Amino acid sequence: MNDYLRNNRAFVISNIFIIVFLLIITISGVCSFNTANTYEITNQYGDTVKMWGYGVYTHDSFFKAPIFIGSDFTILLFIVPLAIFTFIKTIKNTTAENYIYSFGVLGALLYYSSSLAFGVTYNILHLLYIALFGLCFFGVGFLFVKLHGLSICKNKVCTYTFTLGMKIFLIVAGISLFVAWLPDIVTSIVNGTSLELIEVYTTEITYVLDMGIVSPLMFITYYLLKKNSFVGYVLLRMILKICMVVGIMLPLQTVFQLMAGISVPIPALCTKVLIFVMLAGFALYFEHKLKKNTIYS
Repeated sequence: MNDYLRNNRAFVISNIFIIVFLLIITISGVCSFNTANTYEITNQYGDTVKMWGYGVYTHDSFFKAPIFIGSDFTILLFIVPLAIFTFIKTIKNTTAENYIYSFGVLGALLYYSSSLAFGVTYNILHLLYIALFGLCFFGVGFLFVKLHGLSICKNKVCTYTFTLGMKIFLIVAGISLFVAWLPDIVTSIVNGTSLELIEVYTTEITYVLDMGIVSPLMFITYYLLKKNSFVGYVLLRMILKICMVVGIMLPLQTVFQLMAGISVPIPALCTKVLIFVMLAGFALYFEHKLKKNTIYS
């Protein structure tokens, strides 16, 4: 363990900062749940928008703030303990499996931190958002290089079975991300209007991440796994982690919206929540099956 600390000091320190920043950000977010300070403004599109008016999400919309708070609650309750456990486990035992697990956790945190840095209205935590995003970005990059280097040093790092179910999962999940978000964009373009719930924002960061990065990554991973690539295996493990986190996060976001008195239409629940919950269930199953059947050389 001491050798690991000496040789990977920057990575160890960055993980400590990630945990500290996560605690500050998520606790501040959860403590911002208060519906008694709302106010209205006219946005840049000429529409009247109801604002949250409390805590770090004072300048976010009444519709979006509970979503952000639900994300914070999910990260605080589930991902922070998981990150701490994974971090300590990797220090104690620097196996390829632990690095892969850390890669998946940091990948999920990169998704979360990018949503904060690019999606939340400017507030007093903005520097922490930037720092968290940077640390997660370089942490993912560091582990990817380390794992890719391992695949170069060894002809066969591990053996695993890329099942038909996993193939279907990647294809269906990749398509589902477009099914969930693309209709909103197409409808606004056809009608010549802004997005229905764009409110005070200039873009929907979830649309950008899911359709621009995560969905293509699923098809790239499928291709790499067909080629028996270890990098494809590593990316698949990360994708499964992200799907599981999103599957937990979306229902909790909906709960916080309902607690705030926001009515969520049934079609929206089916297309934007139920799909991701189902994908999370399959992701959990495939993660367990893949980990169980993986044999390292």
